[in-house]
Amino acid sequence: MTAARLLAAAAARGWTIGVAESLTGGLVTAALVSVPGASRVLRGGVVAYATDLKAGLLGVDADLLAERGAVDEAVAAQMAAGVRTATGADVGLATTGVAGPDPQDGQEAGVVFVAVSTPVASEVHRLDLDGDRSQVTADAARGVLELALALVSEAPGENRGTPPTVFPEVTDK
Repeated sequence: MTAARLLAAAAARGWTIGVAESLTGGLVTAALVSVPGASRVLRGGVVAYATDLKAGLLGVDADLLAERGAVDEAVAAQMAAGVRTATGADVGLATTGVAGPDPQDGQEAGVVFVAVSTPVASEVHRLDLDGDRSQVTADAARGVLELALALVSEAPGENRGTPPTVFPEVTDK
């Protein structure tokens, strides 16, 4: 289970986690709290579904939100950084996107941005997901957990290279 592996990797580094969610509406945080002992690592989560809450609670630049909308790579990055501040966590995870069925902010259903910010690296991935609302939100939650696991698990200074352009799969080895 990715959530358990992420919590173990963060604990091994002495890091805590905070989560900022929009389209996933708490699914990421729920996945983490379902793991026994999560309270040793998870600081908390913020569901900022409304655009104004992204600015007010997470510190996302209001001008950026007005210009580009909430479904944007830079917004996801600022959400991940902002939740670190809001929760006092070492690692911030963020999700924003369009679960559908209708487009939003000029983006089609299934366009999702997931972001992770750590003390040593930050990354944002665009995911182009298929399926209904529940499938898109589930895949978005899995996507941010997998990205976080990859970043938290890597050794300091390790460079994984260019992030994949397709939906990443993390498998047990």
